[in-house]
Amino acid sequence: MTNNHTIADAGLFQTMEERHSVKAYDPSVKIPEEELKQMLEMSVTAPSSWNLQHWKFLVIDDEAQQEKLLPIAYGQKQVKDSAAVIGILGDIEANRNVEGIFTDAVKQGHLTEEIKEKIVGSINSLYEGDTSFPRDEAILNASLAAMQLMLSARGMGYDTCPMGGFDRDAFIEAFHIPERYVPVMLVTVGKRETDPRVSSRLPLDEVVVRNSF
Repeated sequence: MTNNHTIADAGLFQTMEERHSVKAYDPSVKIPEEELKQMLEMSVTAPSSWNLQHWKFLVIDDEAQQEKLLPIAYGQKQVKDSAAVIGILGDIEANRNVEGIFTDAVKQGHLTEEIKEKIVGSINSLYEGDTSFPRDEAILNASLAAMQLMLSARGMGYDTCPMGGFDRDAFIEAFHIPERYVPVMLVTVGKRETDPRVSSRLPLDEVVVRNSF
């Protein structure tokens, strides 16, 4: 870390550096409701295409429900031992939010009614027909909220682990997920029982390309 960052930057960067995927949790830890609410409030400040906010969070913090989730997550112990599991769901019908969001923008003076109608029509047209667009957008934008959730949790002293390894069809059935939502990932939240293994990262010159390949 260079020395020209502000104090606020240093705190943010420290949070990012301290975030690691934790798989061993202290099962005695519970997250106070106010802290969980604050964590989620920060998560929904994530950006999204057209501000449609293509996400829904399924909070699973009841012990019986976590036990039910365990076989669906192929027996991964962190599902049961963490304080909560947050199911990150992507909204494949996020265009249904468009009228309310852009009507509010007009009321606040950010848009004219004419521009609003053009934007609404353009967005709705992209959700028509049998294309991958709604699903792609749901996964993209819900993933942004998931990352925000993990950073928020770390900033509050909690640990997380994003999980893609679970039976999505079984998850949908067991937790009665409406057809409007697609499961993107599970995020476990709690306090680490042991320090996680710090994984290596590829050097920047292997992952960064400037201007063009």
